[in-house]
Amino acid sequence: MSRYITAQVERDAITEKRKLSTVIISALPTNPNDVYIQTLGAERLDKLALLFYENASLWWVIASANGLGKGTMLVPGGVNLRIPNITNIQSYINEINTSR
Repeated sequence: MSRYITAQVERDAITEKRKLSTVIISALPTNPNDVYIQTLGAERLDKLALLFYENASLWWVIASANGLGKGTMLVPGGVNLRIPNITNIQSYINEINTSR
């Protein structure tokens, strides 16, 4: 799964180098199969993704669902988190980014 699969290649206005367009991941919709947890101590988003999705690179799914990840991968203890069900995430990303 990739959040960049629908990103378009464009040229940077200043450097003229090729780059991927911005990928918009708005708040992921809830699903009855989402899991809710409370962190007991400090946790890292990539470690949680590895635990729940068996893929540490999907940390951004948990971050997006919970408004986290801006500048840090750490989640303090005592925070309630929603772990989105992964099955429909890629189709949601494709829908959002191809319609803009």
